[in-house]
Amino acid sequence: MIIPKSHPRYESLKRREKLVSGIEAGITSLHGLIAHGRGEAFDYLMGEKTLKSALRATEVAAALLLMAKSPVLSVNGNVAALVSREMVHLSELIDAPLEVNLFHRTEERVKRIKELLEREGAKRVLGDKPDSRIPGIEHARALATREGIYTADVVLAPLEDGDRCESLIAMGKKVITIDLNPLSRTSRYATVSIVDDIERALRNLNTIIGEKKERGYEYRDLDALVRGYDNSENLRAVIKELSTRLSELSEASEGGLKE
Repeated sequence: MIIPKSHPRYESLKRREKLVSGIEAGITSLHGLIAHGRGEAFDYLMGEKTLKSALRATEVAAALLLMAKSPVLSVNGNVAALVSREMVHLSELIDAPLEVNLFHRTEERVKRIKELLEREGAKRVLGDKPDSRIPGIEHARALATREGIYTADVVLAPLEDGDRCESLIAMGKKVITIDLNPLSRTSRYATVSIVDDIERALRNLNTIIGEKKERGYEYRDLDALVRGYDNSENLRAVIKELSTRLSELSEASEGGLKE
């Protein structure tokens, strides 16, 4: 489907087409469309832009990844369809492996996602030969690789399930999530919750890390940034920003709802 850039829903429709293409390529599951639609509804409330609170969380996430001794980037079907190139770029920036992890797992889907990431230039893609299990999870997302997620100190897990996020935290890991729903279990359990669209979040994250590496950075500055961050407080800031926007929209009496 060719979507004209003049279409008011251009970016949103483009993401939907990526997911549909992902299904056709055997990468994304049908269930992923439901999850995306749920998140998209929150993005409408945000005005489809990065909130100040989300940018704050992204800066802290960048610091955590740069400080990590063994960071790992988790990839599911929606992530592969929407931001495979950006995830590969991030893995290069911080020298971290990518690990395929799926709820609706089939070995064929894992293989196709791994091949996609490798076509984008990924050097290390794990997950096709899991040798460990994350405690406390009964479904396929418990499967992990010992040299990857299982022993990682920091895990970036975009579009995550709440129970796996909770279990990773229970293992002593720092978990960074990207989730448009500030009320989800994932957002509430994570160490750092970036409440933003995944494409915007990855672009911002890569830019921030790239700039810090180019300019040079001090570990103590990164540590201070992380220590000064409270995820629960930041989620409250997200909800406050959403409430303010809804109030402004409700007060708009002429010309319908305004951006």
